Amino acid sequence: MPIVPLRKMAKGQKGIIHKVSASGELGRRIRDMGVVPGTPFQVRGRAPLRDPVAIRIRNFTLTLRNSESDFIEVEVDEVL
Repeated sequence: MPIVPLRKMAKGQKGIIHKVSASGELGRRIRDMGVVPGTPFQVRGRAPLRDPVAIRIRNFTLTLRNSESDFIEVEVDEVL
């Protein structure tokens, strides 16, 4: 499975969190929201200007800014 930044994924794609490279307060906050390596998710949608991105993870929908999603590397499960 190819590894790409979360920002590059399209609506409907599925993947698995590979790595969260953010450190400090931002890294802790991202991990506290359940975005940890090994967790499956699906991209649910994007705002009209492509920021933010909504993902379905751990039975809830989480919205992340592109500046936050740049720190999240994912294994793409499904190519559209």
